[in-house]
Amino acid sequence: MVSVLREKDRERAAARAGKGKKGGDDGLTPEQRRERDAKALQEKTAKKAAKEAAGGSNAGTKDTKK
Repeated sequence: MVSVLREKDRERAAARAGKGKKGGDDGLTPEQRRERDAKALQEKTAKKAAKEAAGGSNAGTKDTKK
């Protein structure tokens, strides 16, 4: 009985350990990861700049009223 419960607990622990990891093992070297992240940041910045240039609603502003 105890070994069955212990085995089920191990299965649950293994399932929990697999969750929550965000791309920890994506097969990229640190240099490749830096390049990928830099490209994504440049795209995000360009998109935000285009939105601000187009006069998007509240583009780049924060509501400071309380």
